[in-house]
Amino acid sequence: MTRTGLVAILRGIRPDEAVAVGRVLVEEGIDAIEVPLNSPDPFRSIERLAAAVGNTVPVGAGTVLTVEEVARARTAGARLIVSPNADPAVIAATVEHGLRSYPGVVTPTEAFAALAAGARSLKLFPAHAVGIAGLRAWRSVLPADVELLPVGGVDATNLGEWLGAGADGAGLGSCLYRPGDPADLVRERARELFVVAAAGRPRG
Repeated sequence: MTRTGLVAILRGIRPDEAVAVGRVLVEEGIDAIEVPLNSPDPFRSIERLAAAVGNTVPVGAGTVLTVEEVARARTAGARLIVSPNADPAVIAATVEHGLRSYPGVVTPTEAFAALAAGARSLKLFPAHAVGIAGLRAWRSVLPADVELLPVGGVDATNLGEWLGAGADGAGLGSCLYRPGDPADLVRERARELFVVAAAGRPRG
């Protein structure tokens, strides 16, 4: 997460379109790509993305619920493991494989439990349940090096506010990609979100 911290969530993408969309996202400044496992043939898409753009940005698996899925994602080339929940076994397996864990949390108790299990990045999900004020409060008690990534309902209208409140980036889903969207349309949306992110991130 060296530029914007924006993670593209390509829910529903097919393997035959993954590389074209992935390359556009990298060109427009997206810092990581996630393929949720409830997409068509997700491990094949991860494999193709990792081969095409994995040397430039990390490719990850999303909606990961089991230890077995962590292992399959790693074999496919995933470097990030994203979950809607905070399962200590999934977090531990992710860390053991040398991957970055993004467990979903919505309360401080869940956040600290995920950190105790080995996570150093947290997915605030659904983001609206934590809220901007909640993010600021979390920032005051969590270790400074913990990455916070709001996901769910983040788009061009509120991305700048999240970043200004201390988010390290955001997971971007339907505001960036919907199943079947052509790469050129994804490029337009990514470009707009990159501009919003660059303007919203605090300086210094």
